Amino acid sequence: MRKLKFFFIGLIPGLLFVFFILNKKGATCSGYLPNSRVIAETLSKDFKFSENFKNEISALKMDEKFLKDSIITKGEIDFTRSHAQKVPCPDYTLVYPKKNPRFEITFEKCREEAIFNTIKKIK
Repeated sequence: MRKLKFFFIGLIPGLLFVFFILNKKGATCSGYLPNSRVIAETLSKDFKFSENFKNEISALKMDEKFLKDSIITKGEIDFTRSHAQKVPCPDYTLVYPKKNPRFEITFEKCREEAIFNTIKKIK
């Protein structure tokens, strides 16, 4: 019983210490799924827009901030229509929002940049 008490005396402060250190560094456990990884990698790259994409986004009266902060961040990759193994730049289809999608974006995720090709309003 005495050993168990010493164990918990060390465990609880140790867990709190690790929790606060990892929390300050911004570490999360949510980035392990394929959807989260693709979105995180895409957001870390330079954005390039095709002429078609620029025209469609201006017709929909959107800006790049809304695109990054809402559509890409909260969207979901449709892996059935994406080509994740394509070399050198895999292409993906992203739908936003996850339930009852209103927008569909196709883009290529290259090594240094993300090239956005089309955006469609579904409904």
